[in-house]
Amino acid sequence: MTPRIPFPLLLGALAAAVAAAVPLSIGVGAVPVPPQEVVRIVADRLSSPAPAASPEAYIVWELRGPRAVQAVFTGAGLAVAGAVVQALVRNPVADPHLLGLSSGASTGAVLAMAAAGAAAGPLVLPGAAFAGAAAAGAAVFLLARTRGTLEPLRLVLVGVAVGQLLGGATSFLVLRQASGDAQQQVLFWLLGSLAGARWPLALGCAAAVTALLALLTARARTLDALALGAEGAAALGVRADRARAVLFAAAALLTGTVVAVAGAIGFVGLVVPNLARLLVGAGHRRVLPAAALLGALMLVAADLAARTALRPTELPIGILTAVVGVPFLVAALRGARAGVGR
Repeated sequence: MTPRIPFPLLLGALAAAVAAAVPLSIGVGAVPVPPQEVVRIVADRLSSPAPAASPEAYIVWELRGPRAVQAVFTGAGLAVAGAVVQALVRNPVADPHLLGLSSGASTGAVLAMAAAGAAAGPLVLPGAAFAGAAAAGAAVFLLARTRGTLEPLRLVLVGVAVGQLLGGATSFLVLRQASGDAQQQVLFWLLGSLAGARWPLALGCAAAVTALLALLTARARTLDALALGAEGAAALGVRADRARAVLFAAAALLTGTVVAVAGAIGFVGLVVPNLARLLVGAGHRRVLPAAALLGALMLVAADLAARTALRPTELPIGILTAVVGVPFLVAALRGARAGVGR
């Protein structure tokens, strides 16, 4: 499909939309701050490291600023990881959760919470979640390889099996929590939340997502080749097994990073890559940056809705992304079935 809008113009429009959505999101809350005031506060803070001089400045910089930055890079990371996974398994209705990575992160976080309880510091849960995602990715990779080959179907089946096993382990650990408040905290984290965003986590997530996005964009032609299958990739001079291993590792790191700081937010990695392909075509050199910006925009909007829909109660972001993702998945499956029937 040839894009109707020139790609640079479309990319510029998406970047402008994200740039406009961030100060708008930061300004909305119990203490409203106009977008132009948000921009002024951020500019002043960047030019001078002095502490916030007003309550509004403290709210914008210390509370809502890191949350907005984390929303941007969490959405971008999930969307790009989804595009990579869909290319690896050659299935447009796949997403990062299909490979058991989110389940591993959830199990790691719940284990840390069960072991440390209230003593768990602000970096303990993200660290444990990232370790869990990395362990789950390593297990899926090792179990899916057979005779040195990593087949897409086997990768999906092993990922689903590992994810189900870890999901059961997580549920058991949640039920074993003696405190009802601890159970609520775990369940809220499992459904996705940016409530605990702080600058160290937000900047760490931003750095990791940016580096992995650059790496994956540099391998865009390899992703295009893998989408053609093993024979098509070989005809283009791409070693499919080795390329899948490298790209799977990158997708696992990307998913582990964002799930570690924001919880298990579903459907972004499913919906956004398909929307990006509708806008820019199938080439991954265009799909990846477009998906990153669309994912950022989607999660900033979802986080804003999560904070304001039932104010003062905050909804888990995963509920809102599921409201969008489930109908999209059903429509995609019906469309695929109709295409087969023709």
